[in-house]
Amino acid sequence: MNPASPLRATVVVPSRDRPEPLAACLAALALQRETAFEVVVVDDASLDADAVADAVADAVADRGRVRLVRGEGAGPAAARNLGAALARADVVCFTDDDCRPGPDWVGALVTRIANGASAVAGPTRNGRPDDVFAAASQLITNHLAEVSRHDDGPPFAPTSNLAVRAELFAKLAFDETYPLAAGEDRDWCERLARAGHRLAFEPDAWVAHHQELSARRFWRQQERYGRGAHRLRSGHGGDLRPVGFYLGLLRSGFAAGPRVGTLVVVAQLATCAGVIREVVADRRRDRER
Repeated sequence: MNPASPLRATVVVPSRDRPEPLAACLAALALQRETAFEVVVVDDASLDADAVADAVADAVADRGRVRLVRGEGAGPAAARNLGAALARADVVCFTDDDCRPGPDWVGALVTRIANGASAVAGPTRNGRPDDVFAAASQLITNHLAEVSRHDDGPPFAPTSNLAVRAELFAKLAFDETYPLAAGEDRDWCERLARAGHRLAFEPDAWVAHHQELSARRFWRQQERYGRGAHRLRSGHGGDLRPVGFYLGLLRSGFAAGPRVGTLVVVAQLATCAGVIREVVADRRRDRER
C-alpha cells in the first residue's frame, strides 16, 4: 500500500481477541493489486488489546497504511459503523478478521462501484475445506446468499465481503440494536433494497473465510443466527423461507458429504433453538414493562 496514492477505498475490519487471524487478514490485504486504499481495524474491546495492537503494528511497519481504533464492545455492527465513520475514501469495503481477500478483491469492488453500482458483494469461499464445521457453516450462508439473488426478495450478502459508497452508507449504517454477529447484515440488505438501491454481485471479488469452529462453536453460531433471524422478522415482518429453500439447503449439504449434510440438519435445530430463546426473552421483557 502506497500512502502517497489518492485513496480509492477504505477497508473496515472489526476484530475482537483474534490477533492471529487478524494478522493473516492484514497480510492478504497487503497483497492487493490495487494499492490506493487504507485499512481501519476496529478493536471491539478485546480482552487482550495489546495482542491486537501488536498485529496491527506489524502490519503498519511492514505494509503501509493501517489504522487501529478502539470500539466499546457494542458488537460488530457498531464496530463497522465506527470504522466507516472514519473512512477517508469514497468507497467503504467490509470484511472480517478471519477472512483473507483475494488479490483482486479491493480493485474489483472499487471498479464495480466506479461503473455505477451503489453497493457490491462478492463470493465468500470456505478457506478450510477439510474442516467439516467450516464447510457446513459456509454452505448455509452461501445458500442463503445464492437463493436471495434469484428470488423475489432483497439480495443478501454477508459482511465478510461487501462494499458501498461512503455517501450512501452515511445514510444507511448498520443497525446497532443487533448486538451479535447475526442478522445485522440481512437487516442492512433489506433496508438497502427498501431504499431503492440494488446490491450488485462481483464474482471476481472473492474472500476466503477461515472459520475456526468446534462442535460447540458451530452450535452457538447457528443458534446466534436464529436469534438474529427472529429479531429480523420482528423488525421487518415476513415469514419463514418456503419449504423449497430448506429442501435445497439439505440437498446441497448432503451433496457435500454425509457429515456436512448432517451438520446442516443440526444447524437448523440450533437455529430453531435460537428463535425460541429470543421469543422467551421478548415475552420476559414484555412482562417486565
